[in-house]
Amino acid sequence: MTSIACAKPAPFTFDARTTALVLIDMQRDFIEPGGFGEALGNDVSLLAGIVPTVARLLAHARAAGWQVVHTRESHAPDLSDCPPAKRLRGTPNARIGDAGPMGRILIRGEPGNDIVEALAPLEGELVIDKPGKGAFYATRLGEELAQRGVTHLVFAGVTTEVCVQTSMREANDRGFECLLVEEATASYIPAFRDATLSMIHSQGGIVGWTATLDALLEAV
Repeated sequence: MTSIACAKPAPFTFDARTTALVLIDMQRDFIEPGGFGEALGNDVSLLAGIVPTVARLLAHARAAGWQVVHTRESHAPDLSDCPPAKRLRGTPNARIGDAGPMGRILIRGEPGNDIVEALAPLEGELVIDKPGKGAFYATRLGEELAQRGVTHLVFAGVTTEVCVQTSMREANDRGFECLLVEEATASYIPAFRDATLSMIHSQGGIVGWTATLDALLEAV
């Protein structure tokens, strides 16, 4: 067993044999110039800046024998799994399914939908294509984790206040113990990231725990 003594709001204890790292939406469309995130007017360097930290976390998880899960927010080419209300939330020049510099935006199989090269999944790692913000909605993630005996989830990825937090809340409702690594998550609006971290570990860990990467690595 491993315990991160300085996790918030209290020590986070887990067993590598029943732990999975969940990397949320570390996709080119959100992180690289020319993608959906930039087309919406965001500074993608804020997200790109965490890639080296996430890579360190991923390398540790692989070495420690954790299960590894990668998610991609993505849709079928015919948009049958994308409600019109979601598609219309983009800008007139950048909506899900539209053509962009890296192919059709957030469409499975398009270059922009790929996970960034530095974090590319290895053979055997679980890749979940999700049509919603949460990783459990309309996916097989819950069943896959149950089959693997996973009880604890360590989260990283983007964006903190949307897909990461939604996925953590879904996991919490399903009985998983969840930790978010503070430097391994980011938002286009830094204040939203900070507020989300506070929300997660407030009221005795109402959604889960947070901890720094250094604290996690030192505990191990």
